[in-house]
Amino acid sequence: MPAEEIYIRATETDPVVIARTALRAEHRRLRSRLAELTTPGADQVSIADLVDFCRHELREYLAAADRDLCARTSGDSGGRLLMEALRVASAALNRHINDLAVASSSETVRIGTMIAGALDLYLRIEEFVLPALAEVSDIDHPAGDVDPQAPVEASGDAPAIIDVRQIARGGRHPRVFARYARLAPGEAFVLVNSHDPKPLRREFEAMHPGAFSWDYLQTGPDEWRVRIGRAEVDA
Repeated sequence: MPAEEIYIRATETDPVVIARTALRAEHRRLRSRLAELTTPGADQVSIADLVDFCRHELREYLAAADRDLCARTSGDSGGRLLMEALRVASAALNRHINDLAVASSSETVRIGTMIAGALDLYLRIEEFVLPALAEVSDIDHPAGDVDPQAPVEASGDAPAIIDVRQIARGGRHPRVFARYARLAPGEAFVLVNSHDPKPLRREFEAMHPGAFSWDYLQTGPDEWRVRIGRAEVDA
């Protein structure tokens, strides 16, 4: 195993720990944003923001979580049971969001509060599911028959390249954060993706504020390349 893929379990270089940390950072962001939008006395502007947040950003998060986690549990009976619990909670959230979309102004904040409660339950289940999945699937294992080392390339003094298109969705962010954790100050790698990795950038901003650089080298239409580096002096 190459040195750059070696990690110590239960430490900051363990992909499971990295994934759990990133997940909790995203959960804090979702909870915080929803709390801002469901405070008593919200005005019409914030109500519109609440509806937009729930119908778009929150629903996109639920869909992505279902897609990513499903890929990692498809062959395991225990994993399927865990996913079923998540899907029940997700279905409840989506029902509330449907109600929100047609609610009157007087009902919006009340339904928003119900969504906040349902979201909290969903996220608690998700936090339970992630470490359990580490026991039933390889959290950082690429899909199909792709060589686990293939996505990471380097040439001379050029930054390493991580092509996450070749990595199963559930393992992409953990692999990226594991690579970042191994950077020395001033070093960088290039991320290659099939779309703009904005959710990943939000996770970096939550976990490493002021300590990383993010420079677009190519912006589509079919391929995005981002140079991600560690600041000379971490914030």
